[in-house]
Amino acid sequence: MRIRAAGVVTTMTLTLLIAGCGGDTAEPGAAGHPSAQAATGELVIWADDKRAAALKPFADKFGTENGVTVKIQAISKDQQTTFVTASQQGSGPDVMVGAHDWIGNLVQNGAIDPVPMTDAKKALFRPASIQGITFNSQTYGVPFAVENVALYRNTTLAPTAPTTWEELLASSTQLKSEGKVTELLSLPIDTSGSPAPYHTYAMFTSAGGQVFGKNADGSYDPKQFLMGSPASVAAMAKIAALGSSGSGLLKTSIGNSNYSSVFTDGKSAYMVAGPWALPAVKKSGIPYAISPMPKFEGGQEARPFLGVQTLYVASKGKNKAVAQEFATNFFPTTDVAVALFNADPRPPALLSAYEAIAATDPDMQAFAAAAENGDLMPSITQMAVTFDPWGKALAAMVEGADPTTTTQQMVANIQSKLGG
Repeated sequence: MRIRAAGVVTTMTLTLLIAGCGGDTAEPGAAGHPSAQAATGELVIWADDKRAAALKPFADKFGTENGVTVKIQAISKDQQTTFVTASQQGSGPDVMVGAHDWIGNLVQNGAIDPVPMTDAKKALFRPASIQGITFNSQTYGVPFAVENVALYRNTTLAPTAPTTWEELLASSTQLKSEGKVTELLSLPIDTSGSPAPYHTYAMFTSAGGQVFGKNADGSYDPKQFLMGSPASVAAMAKIAALGSSGSGLLKTSIGNSNYSSVFTDGKSAYMVAGPWALPAVKKSGIPYAISPMPKFEGGQEARPFLGVQTLYVASKGKNKAVAQEFATNFFPTTDVAVALFNADPRPPALLSAYEAIAATDPDMQAFAAAAENGDLMPSITQMAVTFDPWGKALAAMVEGADPTTTTQQMVANIQSKLGG
């Protein structure tokens, strides 16, 4: 998960030498090819550190083919704010790598252009990834990975995947009574509240909760804020009952800084996390398996949030024609998608890349299975003001605050920010 934290932005500029061979786009110099109109110039790409390094050799090839110098700037943190600010100042990139739930804010600030896709092009991607980049009936950017949480388990301690939270609680309680674990579950809550909504959303949906209603086309309707509905209030209370004053399954002492180590050190048999936790789990040597998120007994299916990693074309870029060519015809290839996967393993959005990887990677199969019933993270701007109050309310309830009163206060806080 991408934690949105303020901080100093550091950049590393990699100037790519013009060398290498062309990709699979039109011949250089052909009519309509960008190099026919822009044989000189510069294409600037912003990405996080890992993906900047992964893109380097491909950007090098693209630069040669199009007669441009390509520069990659690796932005280490606070990428969305940095991009919007730079865009407004006229100092931003031509291409930006980021999360799909930025789209509402980026469109509102005039920072990105649509990247048109035919139906045939859309069919090359996992459907959820195309839904994720669709905003106001237009496609913004090119998806390259889909991410979500699932349930990790230590197969020595828990050989069978629980299908309900009640089963998991019974299993963990038994293991703790036998002295085999010290924690019932590794799921980040912590008092900052920042990780709680994302990691407990599957619980929330299983208990009947909703954040925003939807329009007829399936897009989120910001006018339908449903967290104050009886069903959502009851769902928050169901989660609160798993806190310190209830079963103790959820704890604020487990947060972003330590939840992975709680599992890899063998202190818990279960962990809720995404594919970003895989490197640490594999390094630990713990035998593990990954399964879909459990539901509550008698509850609805558990639907985790889905995030879509995306390549955007900047609306104020200085080389927009070449940026569109890069996004449309060069970036969405199997080789690029596999390289990005190898740099930071998340199930690819491009079907050809996903199928090639999943054929020999059961972990990616497991995350894709856990994503089947997931809900896309809302990309509407109203979601941005929802996360912080929601997370802090969850943390307070896990520590024993009255769930009904706390939820009502949370809803009033969010609605004041939504203007309603």
